[in-house]
Amino acid sequence: QIKRGMCLAKPGSMTIRRSCEGEIYVLKPDEGGRSKPFFTGYRPQCFIRTADTAVDITLPEDTQMGMPGDNITVGMKLNFPLPILKGQRFALREGGKTVAADV
Repeated sequence: QIKRGMCLAKPGSMTIRRSCEGEIYVLKPDEGGRSKPFFTGYRPQCFIRTADTAVDITLPEDTQMGMPGDNITVGMKLNFPLPILKGQRFALREGGKTVAADV
């Protein structure tokens, strides 16, 4: 039975990923985003197509924190493996609001 977030594909045509890297824009409070910074270990929900799963965010070594208004390339470890394509759109959400989105 097909459920929300599942994908039908020809065998071998997609790779299921548990982690990926993404460039994000962190929304400012006046854009509906966070007012406080986040750090490595931040765990928002990641929405990709109709799927959503928690992700562990890893900041680059030279970046101490992600601030509202920043563009950052982050590592994302997915709580649940998903088929992700290069250039795939996604959003990071916390408490019912979008806090960051892909660039």
